[in-house]
Amino acid sequence: MSNATQSALRGRPHDRSGKARTGFGGIEKSAVRTQQTEPNYQAIAQSAEFNDLRRRVSAFVFPMTALFLLWYLAYVIIAAYLPDFMSQPVFGSVNVGLLMGIGQFVSTVLITAAYVRFADHYMDPRIEQLQAAVDGRAEEGAQ
Repeated sequence: MSNATQSALRGRPHDRSGKARTGFGGIEKSAVRTQQTEPNYQAIAQSAEFNDLRRRVSAFVFPMTALFLLWYLAYVIIAAYLPDFMSQPVFGSVNVGLLMGIGQFVSTVLITAAYVRFADHYMDPRIEQLQAAVDGRAEEGAQ
């Protein structure tokens, strides 16, 4: 951390009138040093909700990864061992190899869109529920 950053975080000393001076960006010294309790990460990792979430994410991510890798390897193997098939014209100067190559990009976009949809509709609400439960437990423990 640079000296300027450290000075800003520490704040400036009291002036002679007894008033506290603000630090960098008008941040008061007391605002920088608030205590926050950290969540119990071990308890979260052992919770049924977290394990269910991990299982669901794995059930989506690993098959999609395997599907994409198989599709990519099929493209490479077909291009290497069946060049006559890849060079067959489909229409005009567009051939099977070109369509399969473009299909790689299309499949990447589709898989990404599917993951974003999965995360938005399934993962994010569950994560927010888990976070709220953990924050509630942390507040109960602090009281």
